[in-house]
Amino acid sequence: MNTAAALVTIALNTGIGLADLLKARFVLATSAAVDVPPGWLPALGTLKLAGAAGLLLGLLGVPVLGVAAAIGLTLFYVGAIAAHVRARRFATGAVPAVFLGLAVATVA
Repeated sequence: MNTAAALVTIALNTGIGLADLLKARFVLATSAAVDVPPGWLPALGTLKLAGAAGLLLGLLGVPVLGVAAAIGLTLFYVGAIAAHVRARRFATGAVPAVFLGLAVATVA
């Protein structure tokens, strides 16, 4: 597991996961733009936080959880990019693309 990529991925997913749970204004705007109902945000935020926690556990000595978390986050962000493409919101799709790259880099 790439430690530097994992640490950045943990920090960013923790931040955006909390923003989802708190239904931050920018999260509500972006999710509305890609037709994601606000009621989905707690589940999406929880998945991001679970991914961050799994990566942390991977760094702390449970590598199988770290790899599973990185794979889960990779799949999550592939889905997020698909939602942005489906909604033709290409500019806002750049952020999930960065998160996807980090998730992939974590296990590369």
